[in-house]
Amino acid sequence: MTGVKVERLLINYKTLEKFKRFKEYGNQELSMMEDLQNNIVENNSESPFYGIYFGNNLIARMSLYRVDAKYDQYFQPPQDYLTLWKLEVLPDYQGQGYGKAMVEFAKSFQLPIKTNPRINSHGFWEKMGFQKAHYEMERDLGENPLIWLPDGVEEKSQGSEQETTRD
Repeated sequence: MTGVKVERLLINYKTLEKFKRFKEYGNQELSMMEDLQNNIVENNSESPFYGIYFGNNLIARMSLYRVDAKYDQYFQPPQDYLTLWKLEVLPDYQGQGYGKAMVEFAKSFQLPIKTNPRINSHGFWEKMGFQKAHYEMERDLGENPLIWLPDGVEEKSQGSEQETTRD
């Protein structure tokens, strides 16, 4: 899919209005309204929100948060990684590669990625190269995370708890 541009969304009231279209179609678990309202500093250019526009319409969006290596409980060696949340494409634009473009954009950072997929979306994530993380009750708290591993990174193996605090 050529010509599709994923861009960082500015945090402002105009973006808030565009997000309202997604809330109408999306599940409550996908709502970014609270995240956006809590982060509003007019036109903040460091927002964790990314999207694809078709004309003037925001048609796909996601949150992408960078997590510091000191909090890494998923990857070996421990490192910074991305958490991809709330990927959503408006219904009229689904099945046209926009979701794939969003995930490929996240992968372009060449950091491991963790996501918590919605029900019935596992097939999409598997096509995108994600795999189920080994479930650890204390770490995952009822979630079933999927992870993507760039070259040179492995999933942290069971029982490999390492001290990550250094003074």
